Amino acid sequence: MLLAVLFANTDGNILIERFHGVPAEERLHWRSFLVKLGAENLKGAKNEELFVASHKSVYIVYTMLGDICIYVVGKDDYDELALAEVIFAITSSTKDACGKPPTERLFLDKYGRICLSLDEIVWQGMLENTEKERIKRLIRMKPPADV
Repeated sequence: MLLAVLFANTDGNILIERFHGVPAEERLHWRSFLVKLGAENLKGAKNEELFVASHKSVYIVYTMLGDICIYVVGKDDYDELALAEVIFAITSSTKDACGKPPTERLFLDKYGRICLSLDEIVWQGMLENTEKERIKRLIRMKPPADV
């Protein structure tokens, strides 16, 4: 199961978080643990360079994309190889939504589209879609004037 997907800025502020099967009282622990992990290891990291860690029986894959840190946490079937596939789909769709590796401002401008993409990739703790074109088709949105 995918336990968590988090996006944070370089200062450690959470921009998006999705937890699945993680009790509310443990979420704060995970937030602070992941942000601290990123602060220690992502300084000077190349764009989309993957980092792997494990904590108890849980795997963590994380990376930098522009000014954004992305963390994916999984257990059981979602080992580091499966999480690498998940994070590749997430970074790919985020770059598509933003047009390039995002700054924090660009990320927040495209927040809605990124959230829709994330919901199509990960559904209730399971990897749902990884195909770029399928995700684009599923999140296609009409401008409010056309409604």
